Amino acid sequence: MPLIPVYTWNKTILQFESRRRKFSKQPWAQGVILLACVIVAMLLANLPWTRDIYFHFLETGLSIQVDTPDGNGFIFPAGMTVEKFINDILMVVFFFTVGLEIKREIVCGELSTPKKAVMPVIAALGGVLVPALIYALVNHGTAAASGWGIPTATDIAFAIGILSVLGDKVPVSLKVFLTALAIADDLMAILVVALFYGGQINFLLLGIALVLVLAIIFMNKMGEKRPWFYLVPAIVVWILFYYSGIHATMSGVVMAFLIPMKPRYSKAYYFRKRKAYRTLINEYETLHESGGFPNGPQRHILRQLSKTSRGCIGLSYQLEHALAPWVNFLIMPVFALANAGVRISDPSYFNVFSYSPELGSVSMGIFLGLLLGKPIGITLASFLAVKTKVAAMPDKATWRMLLAVACLGGIGFTMSIFVDTLSFGDQAEHVTLMLRDMGKVAVLMGSLCAGILGSVLVLLSHKKAAAGGTPDTPATQSN
Repeated sequence: MPLIPVYTWNKTILQFESRRRKFSKQPWAQGVILLACVIVAMLLANLPWTRDIYFHFLETGLSIQVDTPDGNGFIFPAGMTVEKFINDILMVVFFFTVGLEIKREIVCGELSTPKKAVMPVIAALGGVLVPALIYALVNHGTAAASGWGIPTATDIAFAIGILSVLGDKVPVSLKVFLTALAIADDLMAILVVALFYGGQINFLLLGIALVLVLAIIFMNKMGEKRPWFYLVPAIVVWILFYYSGIHATMSGVVMAFLIPMKPRYSKAYYFRKRKAYRTLINEYETLHESGGFPNGPQRHILRQLSKTSRGCIGLSYQLEHALAPWVNFLIMPVFALANAGVRISDPSYFNVFSYSPELGSVSMGIFLGLLLGKPIGITLASFLAVKTKVAAMPDKATWRMLLAVACLGGIGFTMSIFVDTLSFGDQAEHVTLMLRDMGKVAVLMGSLCAGILGSVLVLLSHKKAAAGGTPDTPATQSN
């Protein structure tokens, strides 16, 4: 067999890298990877030769035994397993990135002014309250009652991914509306987790964390913008949150809001340094090296210029840009692999309308909350906001198209599964596991149906408008 020339291998690698980068830049890429991870996780959890290995791996302990001179050693972090490492540590990075995104939108984005923020925020509030109400009505007084927060979240990756596939069939204003709504929805989901799904609170540790946060705020006000001065306190805050009873992922959100957005160097400083570096580069032009430009001193100058350039970008923006690929293509897929694997021990898990007087119906509450509660809540809240002139409809949008986009808000997935992993902890262990598994299946089915329904409604609405049908009331007439 003839050897393949080296250049052929290099060409293949370059082509693969080019296609990988092109794929990763697609808005729907994260959704595709997450969906693939869900399928893999379900297979691993149910195939007879992989399911025991899968669950055993997730339950593997990762705590460290620390010995002390007095012989009273301790374990750190207490109760840490592979699954908890993913949900309590890796997800901190996810929530940190979400916090940075929310902060950016509040400071200078779609939520930066009352006029911009009011419509998606009101719509998001409706999209949280109505699904929670539907779930509560279905499961009031049953063992499943505490899972009301599961159907309240929107997964921005899947929702925006579907909108990108639909292309120009959806007005740009509605794409911006759904993005801002998902961001506001994330903030509300974070508050739900922090307030209702923590453990028994240790106020001493929480107080220490608060003092440390105040110290970080003071450091921020004093103008400190170096990353290490925030990384070390962030680790300490995580430890304090982990042992205080508030879910550890909330430390990521808290720290995100403390990261400075103001750059280290000003615009005038940058131009002054660039002029000085340019002069130095010209001065070293006479130093000839075999490699040509840049020579040794010039390379050093260019590195200094690059360092100065990075300092002109706020630390918050730098971290968001640096972490986004890791979150989208590593942390979230790993989360899906660890949490979407549900052992289907009973086919009734797929019967979302089954009901028990004692257990209630976590499946029905989640499924109806995502499929019906989300679009009803978002559309109704938007309608009331527009009719009372508190807010204005997105430009060139119709009520029919807004309803279709609101259906995409029923794609819960990431945050819904995350809340599901925190729910039902006050039940017997076997009941808790069963309710959580049923909840995950309902989240997947509800999100799938919401995505299909929203896509079909978008296509039908666009087709009717293109065929010259009578459109709904346009935004310009709704105000």
